[in-house]
Amino acid sequence: MKILIIEDEQKLARLLKKGLEENEFTVDLSFDGEEGLHLAEAYPYDAVLLDIMLPGRDGLSILKTLRSKRIDVPVLVVTARGAVEDRIKGLDIGADDYISKPFDLAELMARLRAAIRRSKGKPSPVIAVVDLVIDTNAKTVTRAGRSIPLSAREYMLLEYLALNSGRVVSRTELIEHVYATEYEWDSNVIDVYINYLRNKVDKGFGKPLIHTRRGAGYVLTGEP
Repeated sequence: MKILIIEDEQKLARLLKKGLEENEFTVDLSFDGEEGLHLAEAYPYDAVLLDIMLPGRDGLSILKTLRSKRIDVPVLVVTARGAVEDRIKGLDIGADDYISKPFDLAELMARLRAAIRRSKGKPSPVIAVVDLVIDTNAKTVTRAGRSIPLSAREYMLLEYLALNSGRVVSRTELIEHVYATEYEWDSNVIDVYINYLRNKVDKGFGKPLIHTRRGAGYVLTGEP
């Protein structure tokens, strides 16, 4: 999952980025409101962590602009302004959650995962596709009860396919949601990792779950 952090406290932002990346998130950073709004409008993120007090443009203005343009990315407002009236204002504008500083990283990640799952129509942290089970909290994968060890990149790709199970996902979409915006990728990188996943998730099991739709992309489904 790809996250945008818009936070002007650079030390905090970088620590948060490091913590999220250690838990299989891809993270872009912005320290300025105007730049943050541009990134949120220009690129497809799975969620935005948004501070309120920002140089250039404040967080609530960013949120209001995103919602007015029907950009429905989950937005978690993270701020030192924790008064009830501030939380109500943020939620009324369109925030998906409101987290006061200082916060616990584990709780923030749990709220982040929950907001992303809700946006994908998958409220449960455990996603099952036939006998393939992905626990998005524990970051574990099993099939037919057998544990399947995956690299961080393999897991991120499989998790995104699982959150969008039954829907064809293009190579470009996978790149946009798994790799950082500045990543310079070649056209074969997704094909290579999908092949790795097939060898681990499908090989040796009776029914393939990762399917190619020629000219369109990939879909995780139990349907033929």
